[in-house]
Amino acid sequence: MQQDVKQLEELIEQIDTLHEGAVALEQKFAPAVELVHPEFRKSAQNLLHYLSLRKHDMRNLQENLSQLGLSSLGRAEGHVLASLQAVRNQLCLLSACTPAEKELAVSFFEYSELLETHTEALLGPKPEKRNTRIMVTLPSEAAEDYDLLLRLLKAGMNCARINCAHDNEKVWLQMVQLIHQAEEETGVKCKILMDLMGPKLRTGPLKEGPKLITIRPAQNNLGQTTEAANVWLAPPDAPPPVNMDAWLPVKAEWVAQLRENDAILFTDTRGRKRSFSVLKKEANGVIAHLFKSSYITTGMKLRIKNKAVAERTTEVGELPPTFAPIILKKDNLLVLTRELIPGEPALYDDQGHVVKPAQISCTLPEVFKQVKEGQPILFDDGKIEGKIMEVNKDSIMVKITYASPTGSKLRDDKGINLPESKIRLKGMTEKDKHDLKFVARHADIVNFSFVNYVEDVEALHHELNELKADNVSVMLKIETKEGFRNLPHLLLACMKRYPAGIMIARGDLAVECGFLRLAEVQEEILWLCEAAHMPVVWATQVLETLAKKGRPSRAEITDAAMAQRADCVMLNKGPYVVQAIEMLHDIMVRMQEHQHKKTSMLRSLQVSDMEALQE
Repeated sequence: MQQDVKQLEELIEQIDTLHEGAVALEQKFAPAVELVHPEFRKSAQNLLHYLSLRKHDMRNLQENLSQLGLSSLGRAEGHVLASLQAVRNQLCLLSACTPAEKELAVSFFEYSELLETHTEALLGPKPEKRNTRIMVTLPSEAAEDYDLLLRLLKAGMNCARINCAHDNEKVWLQMVQLIHQAEEETGVKCKILMDLMGPKLRTGPLKEGPKLITIRPAQNNLGQTTEAANVWLAPPDAPPPVNMDAWLPVKAEWVAQLRENDAILFTDTRGRKRSFSVLKKEANGVIAHLFKSSYITTGMKLRIKNKAVAERTTEVGELPPTFAPIILKKDNLLVLTRELIPGEPALYDDQGHVVKPAQISCTLPEVFKQVKEGQPILFDDGKIEGKIMEVNKDSIMVKITYASPTGSKLRDDKGINLPESKIRLKGMTEKDKHDLKFVARHADIVNFSFVNYVEDVEALHHELNELKADNVSVMLKIETKEGFRNLPHLLLACMKRYPAGIMIARGDLAVECGFLRLAEVQEEILWLCEAAHMPVVWATQVLETLAKKGRPSRAEITDAAMAQRADCVMLNKGPYVVQAIEMLHDIMVRMQEHQHKKTSMLRSLQVSDMEALQE
């Protein structure tokens, strides 16, 4: 009996030590807590309590508490002091000591209320039937395809994401206007989030190839055409309708002669005889069907078949140039250049020896002063891996350590990651500052990419204050090793404006931290954000193959089910994104019956023979 009492007293002492440490850390950071928005004040205190708690290895304490049938503090994130006090009071009842009532930053009941309030302020009201919001990245076509936006809203989209790394202000404005129009028609509210591109390190331009387009009709596995390609034939100033596979610029006078069912003959670059069939005539162009794959260049002749017209033949107008990718295999060399010159593949002599290695520039030359020999470097979301062999003033020599056995294609504007390099990049680029002016006028939320340091957050806050954009909320994208490492400080800095949120950008984060660590890293982000009562968006590749190909993988279904623990889940664009929204909605409605954050919800098991077991 004495041993039991002594053990209980030791456990109470451990709880008291944890409580004192939590309060001490809060007092240490009291000036920082005073700077956060009043709505986040209690949340900031609780975050500090949680950080203090997690400095300790509590596994032995948890085991001892669990053996006594008490809470093992495994779900204390949202209410740290309340959890410690509840456990202490239970221990006191067992040991006949006097329970101590201490001041709490957040009670058990306040936790849920705070998180719900912060989430609704950022992402809008909770959707009917489910707790988790759905965000969708809009494709460029959404600027003209009103029907698509209607279908997205009706399927369950709660937040539309516009990526400032693509398109331009004209396209963004058209998207915003159509979103508001769809809101009015459906009665469904939709937040607009705009992504600032941020200082992402990317590959530079490639050398121009021929001005050519390839048009391929849909085919089955036997190579048989199942659906013709839709081609828009029109003057260069007449943009195509939606869902066109290609656009060929031709003279307005020549197009005006065409009628439905006309055949247009041509010979493609391979000498193959091909033809278009005019399907429909529009005011400023025609829609034609193409049933066989064709390679078409600028200046190629098109001829109207068997028809008496003023001008039977014309030439294809100026087409955009092609850019052949650089093919890289294991052990190949690649030169990164400081100067923004067009990239080129390797040159070989007659014996197959490399005369000149492949080269490509990078968009942020300041990294040349911050990388070292021996450090890893990754391209295109980790599809190509390399090792830095040599660093010079104007170039970096890289040896490829991993690529596809048949060769990986490296194109322009692909991400470059340096996971072991201490890269200090300016948080806001000039493009970001320019784009922010548009964002401040039209968006509800600004998403800050590649944020790593408190100074980056402060720079964004400063720009928003200068623009008097009090109506714009801030979300931070955590997608680098440095951003993850500094997350507690970033959270406190982000809390200076209300509301605010965090996006787990799992694509770059996996490349930076390593794919094997991603599950662990995203869990830690979820825990820290729950302690801060900060809404979290679970992003990147959720139901990716469903959105792009129409059928999900088994692993994606499990991933989507796990994503329900976040406050919002982001889907990327794709031809089947509406179906992806519908499936994600169904998964999350089902999963919220079983899981809330880290807590398992013990509804009755849906096993068919449960009644038989009870007999």
